[in-house]
Amino acid sequence: MKVLITGFDPFGGEKVNPAFEAVKLLPDTISGAEIIKLEIPTVFTRSAVVVEEAIKEHQPDIVINVGQAGGRSCMTVEKVAINLAEARIPDNDGEQLFDQPLREDGETAYFATIPVKAMVENMRNHGIPAHISYTAGTYVCNSIMYNVLYLIDKKYNGIRAGFIHVPFEGGQVVEKPNGTPFMSLEMIAKGLEYGIEAAVTNETDVAKAMGETH
Repeated sequence: MKVLITGFDPFGGEKVNPAFEAVKLLPDTISGAEIIKLEIPTVFTRSAVVVEEAIKEHQPDIVINVGQAGGRSCMTVEKVAINLAEARIPDNDGEQLFDQPLREDGETAYFATIPVKAMVENMRNHGIPAHISYTAGTYVCNSIMYNVLYLIDKKYNGIRAGFIHVPFEGGQVVEKPNGTPFMSLEMIAKGLEYGIEAAVTNETDVAKAMGETH
């Protein structure tokens, strides 16, 4: 089994992005699954192209995109992505979309096909603060989640996919207001690891059940 996990590059004036910094700390194998790590651009248009190229190259069973949600205090596994781009700030290519659909022929929304509840539960069981989120926003994080689920729906059936938001890491909040939430990179990485573990275990159980019914 293969899991493609991506993290964005820094954006919005930040020097680091805890998403990919944490992804880099992940082991190369989790619950027997090969972990493929990829940094992607914080760009509406190019991010989906980069991920699709990686899907073609690696043919993963699971795709999990990871992004920074500064201001959130815990790991948040996203349940739904919406067909809307509304950018508060320009992306890293200077693109700033307003009130535009991400895909003209796409559904209004797509639900994550990874086991969101099981992933959150496994994180919590290992002492990682985590919640389900029902809004991935309208920036590039929502865009990549939506686009990957769209691509799977249209072209790459059988892959499961979803998105995890992570908080700021400690170094990012030194100059931010008192009370700004953060997590250590090590805890973020552990949260991702436990989330992947639950997703891989669930995928294995589904495969076994399919085998038993055919």
